[in-house]
Amino acid sequence: MKVTEYRTATTGIEPAHLSSRNAVAFNTVQQHVANIIKGHVLVGHSIWNDLSVLGIPHPAVDTRDVALYQPFRNALRSPNHIVGLQTLSWQLMCRRCQESEQNPLENARAALDLYRSDAVNWEDAIRHGSWPCALPPSTFSRCYI
Repeated sequence: MKVTEYRTATTGIEPAHLSSRNAVAFNTVQQHVANIIKGHVLVGHSIWNDLSVLGIPHPAVDTRDVALYQPFRNALRSPNHIVGLQTLSWQLMCRRCQESEQNPLENARAALDLYRSDAVNWEDAIRHGSWPCALPPSTFSRCYI
């Protein structure tokens, strides 16, 4: 579909980025990402958004989504709400992120550091058959296999 809003102030993406000679076709990127993540555990925040945009399903058991991790939600007294990465980072690690335009590397590092902060408990819960995460919004169920 044609991009109608680049949200440049937030994303840093401008029309020229997608029309330059160096731009890569969407289906090429999609296949490349699918190949990279296959057989790996994804760690991130609101991963379903990225999977949905890319049109790539991924096994739910191979995701560690800090937005859905119940102990983090409970710690912030928001057991039924998706908490933003900026809030999670500040409240649980006293670390600022997303203060200006989006920086995917900064976001990935923040999500990974959040995961690592409780990875032992997270993985123990999974090993003992107690999935420690809430479900993503039902409209994104197609993102998980």
